Amino acid sequence: MMSRSSRRSAAVLLGLFCLFAAQAATARPDRLAREGHALAVKRCGACHATEMTGASPLAAAPPFRSLAYRYPVETLDEALAEGIVVGHPDMPSDPWEPADIKRFIAYLEKIGPKPAKTR
Repeated sequence: MMSRSSRRSAAVLLGLFCLFAAQAATARPDRLAREGHALAVKRCGACHATEMTGASPLAAAPPFRSLAYRYPVETLDEALAEGIVVGHPDMPSDPWEPADIKRFIAYLEKIGPKPAKTR
């Protein structure tokens, strides 16, 4: 049988474990979004606005913060994996690696507001 001090120590350790696990769980999405932002700047920033404010360098290219109003960003994974094909030649169509897609989508989800659901 555990003594009172042993139970207390076990409870404190369990509490600390839960605290650290929660912090690690929230740190991962933030890290993915930061890495996704770096990818967006590198691969797309010549045409698209990649920040919370500002116009896109190419007027026809939508700012990434607004993509959630046009597409469910979580469904862009297949298009990115296969290489996005659009009606103009300036858009690169190189396929993305799965890990980069995950990072990029985490960034898009963080930067753009979710549109209101229609009834």
